[in-house]
Amino acid sequence: MIAISDLRFVDLSVPIQEPLEGELEGDFAAGLAARIEYVDHESEAGTVAAAAVMGCEVSDFPEGKGWAAEMLTLSSHSGTHVDAPWHYYPTTAGAPAKTIDQLPLEMFFGDGVVLDLTRFRPGERVGADDVRVAVEATGRELAAGQIVLLRFDGDAEFGTRRYWYEYPGMSAAATKWLLERGIRVIGTDAVGFDRDFPSMAADFADTGDRSLLWEAHRVGIEHEYSQIEKLANLSQLPSRGFKVCCFPVKIARASAAWARVVAIVGL
Repeated sequence: MIAISDLRFVDLSVPIQEPLEGELEGDFAAGLAARIEYVDHESEAGTVAAAAVMGCEVSDFPEGKGWAAEMLTLSSHSGTHVDAPWHYYPTTAGAPAKTIDQLPLEMFFGDGVVLDLTRFRPGERVGADDVRVAVEATGRELAAGQIVLLRFDGDAEFGTRRYWYEYPGMSAAATKWLLERGIRVIGTDAVGFDRDFPSMAADFADTGDRSLLWEAHRVGIEHEYSQIEKLANLSQLPSRGFKVCCFPVKIARASAAWARVVAIVGL
């Protein structure tokens, strides 16, 4: 039997927090910026409201202190989160795409594999051969049901404007290569699974090539899979030899949900 003390738990999630001034702007700020209202033990909402609910006076609480609570306003795609096929397109292989609450839990627990893609710079596309080489560097082929984590070290820029607007991403071909080997959950420590939006927009403006628009996500039109975005601390993991737990919060009919993603080394 394995003792808990023999295991190492690595938090692969970034915190949900309000952005710093200048960190986000425009559509990103409107769509992904979290707003948190903190209620502490001495505020009216934490004392008077609690007393009213419990039918007592504030003075009946220890030192007059009520409860702490937080009110959050945020997107299901804020923070570290799992995308459902519904996010990519309304159908998958001609059938209705699954929402986050319809996905089986067994998808989100399995052997992890870290692919070192840290050589890629912002705006660059990871190709199928690049993924193949990265898998070979781990020493073994992939197996169906494994959870593949793409290490760009994007979390090193967390809390900066660069984090949100400058990062590499997957091509459609690279995504299909992984799915063809039975992978159904792929995570990245970048903000998004595709490369950054400014790079996609610039290339589309130059070429008019529609296939470059959100190409990795659109693979979900034909293939059912989930992405994990905004991971962290992949540099603390070996390439293999650990489990990943990434259960999404059960939000009814949602395109995504937040997750506390954890790697368990030694299990």
